[in-house]
Amino acid sequence: MTHSEFLADWNDNRPYVEAHTSGSTGKPKDIRLLKTDMLVSARATNAFFGINSSSFLFCPLSLDYIAGKMMAVRAYAAKCEVVFAPPSNKIVLPDRPIDLLPVVPSQLKALIADRSALMQVKNLLIGGAAPAAEDCQALASMGVRAWIGYGMTETCSHVALASAADAERIYHAMPGISFTKTGDKHLIVNAPLFSFRTVATNDVVELLDDRSFRWRGRADNVINSGGIKLFAEELEKLYAPALGALPYYVTSAPDPKWGAAVVLVVESTPDTLPLIRQAIENIVADHRRRPKHYRAVAVLPRTPNGKLRRE
Repeated sequence: MTHSEFLADWNDNRPYVEAHTSGSTGKPKDIRLLKTDMLVSARATNAFFGINSSSFLFCPLSLDYIAGKMMAVRAYAAKCEVVFAPPSNKIVLPDRPIDLLPVVPSQLKALIADRSALMQVKNLLIGGAAPAAEDCQALASMGVRAWIGYGMTETCSHVALASAADAERIYHAMPGISFTKTGDKHLIVNAPLFSFRTVATNDVVELLDDRSFRWRGRADNVINSGGIKLFAEELEKLYAPALGALPYYVTSAPDPKWGAAVVLVVESTPDTLPLIRQAIENIVADHRRRPKHYRAVAVLPRTPNGKLRRE
């Protein structure tokens, strides 16, 4: 979808915009988002980042998904300029100040390498998946004002933001949003300004108060190994220093002794696995949190917009 095609959809007489979920946390599906809800979200983001009619937005994300669509709506709401570039892991930034640049984690490495261009970005918004700690540290050391979004297509993009410089990665609610949780610690998003009012998520969190939380992982990615509940996303963060730039994810496999065993799947060749195993054993003291199995695959499965997909 092009920007002009999106604007044609936005300006027609339908009260909604059709969108696609990415499929990273379940089966991809088509949904309808009310334009009024998208405007509520866009205005909150514009207020947070100080976006106004003189701002310039740059978007290297697809307009087929919520991240791209919301950049178009933010520009529409602020009556400011937005430029869309073809999605790529090697972003070429325009030579001018950028008030808001949304990216996914796979685009960070090339951005960080191009320090002079990145210095023109006033606000970097990271979405789609959790970025690597080393990338966040690099951004912080460069003085880049970077934020990690928590949200989903159903909530019209992010409902909370965490500073990339915050090692604790505590998410704080956007204006008008609050949080509660179910008895089993699943996050509930309360959004009275939106038509949907509340969204019950499948995310397990540590709720700090009604406007902030630490995210632990998705409930369907919990690995019960020998009676110990391990979150795939927490293990991925733990293993990150041993994997470097290699794409990877954590999953599980049935185990006759433990019930389930942790499996590390790496986009690499089999000959690298002994080195990876040794590196993880050097940094993870608790053997219960180490992978029981290591797998190398030539290419990891990804969603259409580039997110890794556990299989």
